[in-house]
Amino acid sequence: MTRPLDGITVVSLEHAIAAPFCTRQLADLGARVIKVERPGVGDFARAYDARTNGLASHFVWVNRSKESLTLDLKQPAALQVLQDLLARADVLVQNLAPGAADRMGFSYAKLRERHPRLVVCDISGYGNDGPYRDKKAYDLLIQSEAGFLSVTGTTEQPCKAGISIADIAAGMYAYSGILSALLQRQRTGLGSRIDVSMLESMVEWMGYPLYYAFDGASPPPRAGAAHATIYPYGPFPAGDGRTVMLGLQNEREWLAFCREVLRDEALATDERFISNSRRTANREALRARIVESFSTLSADEVMQRLDRAQIANARVNDMRDVWSHPQLQARARWREVDTPQGPIPALLPPGRNDAFSPRMDAVPGLGQHTDAILAELGRDAAQIRALHAEGAV
Repeated sequence: MTRPLDGITVVSLEHAIAAPFCTRQLADLGARVIKVERPGVGDFARAYDARTNGLASHFVWVNRSKESLTLDLKQPAALQVLQDLLARADVLVQNLAPGAADRMGFSYAKLRERHPRLVVCDISGYGNDGPYRDKKAYDLLIQSEAGFLSVTGTTEQPCKAGISIADIAAGMYAYSGILSALLQRQRTGLGSRIDVSMLESMVEWMGYPLYYAFDGASPPPRAGAAHATIYPYGPFPAGDGRTVMLGLQNEREWLAFCREVLRDEALATDERFISNSRRTANREALRARIVESFSTLSADEVMQRLDRAQIANARVNDMRDVWSHPQLQARARWREVDTPQGPIPALLPPGRNDAFSPRMDAVPGLGQHTDAILAELGRDAAQIRALHAEGAV
């Protein structure tokens, strides 16, 4: 079976989440991804925790289907190995510290001169220029800079997202940018440079609150797990102590909610609640009415009423629930991939394509493929031993 990126080679100077998440998507589509890591230490995300059979949860998530090559890029012999790799590569991805690639002699100007077909993708916190260029950037800091914390949390306390959304956003824009650059290369024969900023990726995702607060208007208030500007839309307790998530989108649904779920059709024409803006303004009074109605029902009974009324709803699942989610099971979305500590389940990439199956290969051990790659680049056994002895690999 042919995959879209079969025959494409990606070299990645990557760590943490943003660049590894990008390159794992490329590997899913068939690209050969050679992950360059520090000898003895590797990608520092390998040491974040040991929750997955002794391996780091972040690392196993974003590094399957890759080859691990260890290089000490402070040594000339290792830099030459990288040069030889890039001569054969289609894509270079890097999320090193700002300016680090340039200092090693891998500025885009030099790379373009040596390898005109190479696609180069730089992922950074703030981009390759501007006053914030050299500022350190971590996911939580970018969530803060992009205004995400100002609209997330409760009235009393802002909250970060429970996942690394700034890293994920940057990784996905890098992934789509590389795909577009490869398509462009088919037309022009030339590579290009992609400059992905975590800040810009997150600000793009903040489009709704930005426009809601356009021209000095008040921003959406923090509303916990409820929607800030649509109501009722959020979590509500049922009588059995469980929580039901529900959401209304229009006046037709509001009427059905009152008639069939709350069984109080007169409420639909209550002046306090006759439009979304009024329901939002009077949310505390409406919430009290909904909680009172749900207090005599189990969560399952509430959801049955919501389903009959065609009101969107969901369970508030924890991680155990997601692992066993019946919809994922019914669609056969789990596969098994190998790791240095044995097999683990892995979710198939979203976006099922009937023309090919995504690549779902092993998570590599540190330096697992070093000797094989060196041999492929023409180093003989004695040269490989010397590189190990020198600590270059």
